[in-house]
Amino acid sequence: MTSTAPNPTEATGTGGELIRTLYRHRRWLWLVFAVPAAVLALLIMVVLPPDQTLDNIGDWLFKVSPFLFAVPAVALFPRVKAAPALIALAVVGYMSYIDTEMVLRIQEFARTADTDPGAFEPVYQFELFIVTFIVLFALMTYRLGGARTANVLKTGVAGILIVIAGLNDLTFWALNEVWSAGSRPDELAWASHIVVFVGGPPSVLTAVVFMLVHLALAAAVLLLPLGRWVDRALGTAAPAHSG
Repeated sequence: MTSTAPNPTEATGTGGELIRTLYRHRRWLWLVFAVPAAVLALLIMVVLPPDQTLDNIGDWLFKVSPFLFAVPAVALFPRVKAAPALIALAVVGYMSYIDTEMVLRIQEFARTADTDPGAFEPVYQFELFIVTFIVLFALMTYRLGGARTANVLKTGVAGILIVIAGLNDLTFWALNEVWSAGSRPDELAWASHIVVFVGGPPSVLTAVVFMLVHLALAAAVLLLPLGRWVDRALGTAAPAHSG
């Protein structure tokens, strides 16, 4: 979205009117996405027990929903003069809580791995949280650094596609030293986010294809002329600074 005042006579239609309405309320629109993102994150991370396995596509969608809401919240976040302080505060939060919590969960896993079959699930849950935090932190610095909403949104959607592409599952399969040369599994049974889409444990080839499809979709999203579409809907003559 742009900070140039739109000319109502240049953009018509329901889509253009919707974008202009959202533009007028852009300063607080990010909260519409931030609130459900926070509520869902608390529900998954605090209320519900850790669960490493996804049962179906609905379960997958629920687990990724905080990420889906958080990306537009960051894209719409107003660029403020306190941007350096906000970024520094996020770093403080990471070092004071997230980093320490991850170490504590790893230590707990080391103590209980031999007696608790589900000991790794809290570690896995928090590892996914850290991945999400890193992507959102990068998006926030991009936004506060001057990026327009359309570009941050595209980057965020591409980031989600890359995160769920299964790249880390393939590198885990390839680099894990637990498996010797002749005992590497033929299937990635642990990649439940792929399982729910393909109907069973994916072969290595299936996982590679799954990854390539998502990377191609991410590239396609990045190439979309979203900013130009928004400018046209707002009736601006040329792209300007985002709002």
